[in-house]
Amino acid sequence: MRDRIFALMIVIAMPLAAQPPQGGRGGPPQSPQTMAPVDLTGYWVSVVNEDWRFRMVMPPPGDYQGVPMTPAAVKVADAWDPAKDEAAGDQCKAYGAPALLRVPEHLHFTWPDERTLRLDTDAGMQIRLFHFGDWKPPAGPPTLQGDSVAVWEFPRGRGNAEADSNVPPQGRGSLKVTTSHLKAGYLRKNGVPYSENAALAEYYDMLKERNGDVMLVVTIVTTDPQYLREPFIITSHFKKQANDAGWKPTPCSSRW
Repeated sequence: MRDRIFALMIVIAMPLAAQPPQGGRGGPPQSPQTMAPVDLTGYWVSVVNEDWRFRMVMPPPGDYQGVPMTPAAVKVADAWDPAKDEAAGDQCKAYGAPALLRVPEHLHFTWPDERTLRLDTDAGMQIRLFHFGDWKPPAGPPTLQGDSVAVWEFPRGRGNAEADSNVPPQGRGSLKVTTSHLKAGYLRKNGVPYSENAALAEYYDMLKERNGDVMLVVTIVTTDPQYLREPFIITSHFKKQANDAGWKPTPCSSRW
């Protein structure tokens, strides 16, 4: 587990350049949508290739393996009661941004405007908005999906002649999303908590398999000084779909 986390931290730390020079010589600045190195729009389906027993079935109470929890987090998780969550209208606590992409589901990416990328999930019917540029979050209480700021990142040396067969034709680069102002929720459905002090960083990378499948790999890094002893780093995988087959909006559930 530690070796995998170390490897992921090395990948995250690789030299990247944020937004490349915008516009051509004397041309107008490009919008985030126009300058996107990869096309995330469309439908994707979860590929559950790790942590199957925590994601495909309800993890039993007290099974917290793999999460670097503080003693305070263990105390909260040991007191977890799904009936209390339902009575309080908190069935969606395991569908907040830090855990949302661990739920087996379909994703749908769209651009509502040239500076906002929208992500919808059929599981829990959640909506996330990734804002580019100098967007200012509105005032208000924290929410399950928080306030997300996005930036395209490109490997240094972008534009050389080196070919990369594992990258779709759109080009090389990834999407980095940082999220704050989160309402407290669960990292796993059996009550493993994150607090309102949590912060989230995500890295969205597209890969093309030899069989032609286009995959989306999301590296998810959650930090929380209250409930995590160290960053909780996980990856989720999705396969691109040709259409909305399988898209089935389903309300949140605290029991499965």
